[in-house]
This record gives sequence, structure tokens and C-alpha cells, in this order.
Amino acid sequence: MWLNAFMTDQDIKSPAPPNQPPDLVFGPVPSRRLGLSLGVDMVPYKTCTYDCIYCQLGRTTCHTAERRAWRPAQEIIAAVERKLAKGPQPEVITLAGSGEPTLNSGLGQVIRGIKKITDLPVAVLTNGSLFHLPEVRDDVSGADLILPSLDAPDENLFAQINQPAEGITFQNMVEGLHALRREFLGIIWLEVFLINQITTAGVPLAALAEIARSLEPDKIQLNTAVRPTERECALRVPPGRLQALVSLFGESAEMTADYRRGPGRALSAIRCDDVLELLRRRPCTMSDIAGGLSIHPNEAVKHIDALLRDQLIEPLRKDDSLYYRARI
Repeated sequence: MWLNAFMTDQDIKSPAPPNQPPDLVFGPVPSRRLGLSLGVDMVPYKTCTYDCIYCQLGRTTCHTAERRAWRPAQEIIAAVERKLAKGPQPEVITLAGSGEPTLNSGLGQVIRGIKKITDLPVAVLTNGSLFHLPEVRDDVSGADLILPSLDAPDENLFAQINQPAEGITFQNMVEGLHALRREFLGIIWLEVFLINQITTAGVPLAALAEIARSLEPDKIQLNTAVRPTERECALRVPPGRLQALVSLFGESAEMTADYRRGPGRALSAIRCDDVLELLRRRPCTMSDIAGGLSIHPNEAVKHIDALLRDQLIEPLRKDDSLYYRARI
């Protein structure tokens, strides 16, 4: 992780109205892979090239491969600058949010603009679907870290799991990832999202591992459906089984662990709004909220109680864990 943070008690303030749209910039929020991340929404909610069966945000509502200025680059850069000035400081700035960031044709301009206002590392969290386009590879060239995904070993499972928009094929997706590795000078962490009984069987699993290794990322990170999803076919791989599969993917592979935050720096003035913004992006347990926002668990309980009373969030059980998510 880039940094750590203290836990501290904060005052409770009234939450935002239920119909208030999410901000362009949100957080800092907990990331299992990056630490305390300041998220940047490059496109409107659920604007994506995929409609993945495991997506924790639900179904894609704007299913497209069209690149355009979905949100103006200067507006995004200004929002990042305001957020950094207000604090608290994150450990990394992550271009991701609730859609596919490479769909924004101003991505390169945003990365260059952020680099001018801060020395914090810039990460791009992407499904990797558009790297067959030279202009997309050029746009991300200024980032410090790229985190693409690989979920399927062939065209049939790619269509079943990722449900790509028209014009995106398994072959051009994989070729794009190879081209990215040849050209990108920064760090690449490849996430392989495994679905039990779909990609954990012998032949698909072996083929998926072979492709992942051939991409030569700096890390291969195995993940599975830990948080709640709307489609029951996205089955979670049991922890022991997932750990046992790590060696198949090579020396650079690891299992993505649950986010845990230790002692460190204090954040200031955490409000119900901050908790709600976090839950708009992903379902979280009570410990996720406390750790990610660096507040005492008792304080997290107070925020959750207030948001439940106002019917802005709802509880959702996944296996043995209780999650909370924003009502859409």
C-alpha cells in the first residue's frame, strides 16, 4: 500500500438528498489493491464496453464502444484539484469510478493535467477492452500504473462473462493487451477474475493462465466475486481453492486480499455524505467503511444507522458477510 492512516472519531452531519448525483471525484475510498484511493469518474454511471456478469454495480445501462468526451477533461482536472486542496490526501489517484475510463477521449489530457498539479501516482483501472486502439495506448502512456482485466480464455466465454459491446472481440482485446505491454513503460497489474464452475475448470483455467502469463504483467492478481453481484451465476471461488490456483499463474501471481487498514494518519470531518459516496461505488461491510475512511468502527455504525433511517442505503448479505449498498 502507498500509505497508512489512523482511525479517529468524527462528527455526524446530515446526508445528501437521495437524488443527488455522485461527484466526478470521490473518496478517498479503500481499494484492496491500491490502498487509499481518490477515485475519478471519467464517464457517466455504468457507461461501459462490457456488461460483466460479476459487476458489483449491476447491469450496464449505456453499453457502448464509442470514445468521446463523455465528461470534459478540464472539468475533471479542476474537480481533482479542488478535492486535493480540501483533503484528506489519498495514496493514489485512480481513474475508474462507475464505468470504463478509456471510453473518455480526453483520458490522456486528464492524466497530463493531474500530473501537473500533484506528485501522487496515477493509476488507470480498466477492463482492457480498448487497448487494440493505438490512441488509447497513447492516452494511458503517462500513467504510473495500469490495472487491466482478463476474465476469459476464449471468444465463447468472453461473450458469456464480459458481454462486450458491438465491435469488441476476444482476439482484439488480447492483442491490445500484448501491444500495451510492449509499449507501456510503467507498471501493469493484470487482474484475473475467476468465476467458480465457469473458469475454474481444467481446460478453461489452463488456457486462461497461459494467456495471462504470456502478457508478462508485473503482477497477476487473482480475484473472485467477494462482494455481492446481481446475477447469481457469478459464483465465488472459495478462498482455499483460489489460493491453490496462484502457482498456476506463475511467480508474479498473487491472490487479491481483502482490504485491511492499519495505524497511520487521521482523516478529518468524515460525514454521512462520505459514507454514501463510498457505497454508491461499491457494496462494503462495516469494517470496509471503518478501515477505508479511517474512522472508529462505532462511528461507522452511527453513519450506517443514519443512512438506513433515511432509506438511502440497504443491507445485503453475501455468504457470511453483511454488506451495505446505496439505493439506486
